[in-house]
Amino acid sequence: QAIVWDEYLTGPFGLIAQYSLLKVRARGPGGGGCSPALPYSADGRAPPQEHEVEKMFTLKPGRLPPADVKNIIFFVRPKLELMDIITDNVLREDRGRSPQRDFHILFVPRRSLLCEQWLKEQGVLGSFIHREQYSLDLIPFDGDLLSMESESAFKECYLESDQTSLYHAAKGLMTLQALYGTIPQIFGKGDCARHVANMMIRMKREFPGSQNSIFPVFDTLLLLDRNVDLLTPLATQLTYEGLIDEIYGIQNTYVKLPPEKFAPKKQGEGGKDLPTEPKKLQLNSAEELYAEIRDKNFNAVGSVLSKKAKIISAAFEERHHAKTVGEIKQFVSQLPHMQAARSSLANHTSIAELIKDITTSEDFFDNLTVEQEFMSGIDTDKVNNYIEDCIAQKHPLIKILRLVCLQSVCNSGLKQKVLDHYKREILQTYGYEHILTLNNLEKAGLLKPQTGGRNNYPTIRKTLRLWMDDVNEQNPNDISYVYSGYAPLSVRLAQLLARPGWRSIEEVLKMLPGPHFEERQQLPTGLQKKRQQGENRVTLVFFLGGVTYAEIAALRFLSQMEDGGTEYIIATTKLINGTTWIKSLMEKLEPAPF
Repeated sequence: QAIVWDEYLTGPFGLIAQYSLLKVRARGPGGGGCSPALPYSADGRAPPQEHEVEKMFTLKPGRLPPADVKNIIFFVRPKLELMDIITDNVLREDRGRSPQRDFHILFVPRRSLLCEQWLKEQGVLGSFIHREQYSLDLIPFDGDLLSMESESAFKECYLESDQTSLYHAAKGLMTLQALYGTIPQIFGKGDCARHVANMMIRMKREFPGSQNSIFPVFDTLLLLDRNVDLLTPLATQLTYEGLIDEIYGIQNTYVKLPPEKFAPKKQGEGGKDLPTEPKKLQLNSAEELYAEIRDKNFNAVGSVLSKKAKIISAAFEERHHAKTVGEIKQFVSQLPHMQAARSSLANHTSIAELIKDITTSEDFFDNLTVEQEFMSGIDTDKVNNYIEDCIAQKHPLIKILRLVCLQSVCNSGLKQKVLDHYKREILQTYGYEHILTLNNLEKAGLLKPQTGGRNNYPTIRKTLRLWMDDVNEQNPNDISYVYSGYAPLSVRLAQLLARPGWRSIEEVLKMLPGPHFEERQQLPTGLQKKRQQGENRVTLVFFLGGVTYAEIAALRFLSQMEDGGTEYIIATTKLINGTTWIKSLMEKLEPAPF
């Protein structure tokens, strides 16, 4: 069989089943080992032992590449533009060839009647022997991180009033409860959070058999709408992992970096034959050094790297002191681990140098200064000179939009005169086709006129302590270190929920969009948790509409606090940063064909 992949799905699927696993013909149970765990098939049955995938192709228009296979399986998201490509593939198939190939289609995460109707109208629906769905809801990215990788969830929910992704989130949470026990307490803030909680309660009512007698792993579920905190993703993240994502973009735990910093330096060759392919690295906590530095403020990373360098070189020096056979043997047994540590250190030193080149630039500093002025409440109500200069110099549009939206959010909307001035400048400089993007940003609440003439942000900032002047980046004592002064509103809400509870901030919660609520789920008798002395509570925080790496770092910081008493697991519809988020809201207008 051959698989034809919707390109967007290859990243998330790569985290569950590597290509090599699908391609290799796995040995059966009698052959000295069985196949590694593949996700269960659409009907929940365990997969066959033999995966027998001969070829893999990326879905693109035209004729399918030649392959000597009987079955062709399309793995696709239910999107109409992809159905057009599949139609083209099927119609161009050589019907005269022998043997004839059979087509199958798997929709991820759900079958779509609209797509099937479309295929029917194109006259190709009958070519598919199987039409199934593969329920891929939550994908594990790390030990404490799950994502649905639904790239348009925010846009669908807030611009298109399409709640499909919320249904998938509720389904994913039901699956999680089936595996790890019913979550006794559900808290939420925002309209989408309310929808998801309602769907979960309804699903539980409709499938009474889904109640299982598993001791609950999670004590609390916190559902948070992204639009409760529109500010955080717009600001530049200042953690190590956050900056890698801001500058290079992390896709499904992988990052592609400029290769020149990673070329092995050989004597006497001078910069000949520098590699041209980007350096691709996987970033997750399986790598010891990365797990240690990923959530630190970037200014604290250098000292950790130099300490590590000293430890590693001292470890290698040990070989000169190994005299006896036993000592030499011990050194040799440690060698693979030491070499991996040395290579890891070299990679992260190179990445840190690449990031430092950018963070020490004047442009980065000026941009950050304006962001921090807005977040601390300085001059948010008038046209900003730096933004005007950037527009005049035609800086990247996304950078401008991030700053203007940040100013709008920190001022609870802009005065009409200021808003009109920015819109006019942007449209005249970057083109009138962007009027649709500006309209989307307004609809999402990111760039809007101030209504009622009242700016609530200063009250929210003071009550929730969102701005801290004396932030300690090296040894932080508060979550505000992740943005060098600004504490992410979303994480502050999670922190206050754990202690002292949301009743203490009732007034501020009313100022933020959407309802806040609490639901309790009855546990079967005998499954109520008796907490041991010093045992942490476990809270699952689900961000509906996306989460940034800086927010994840802040939640991990809270988990590690000695007197915190709560451990956090994070789930989201998508891992985002300001750039990918704004991009998802931009309208791409094709130029007219004449």
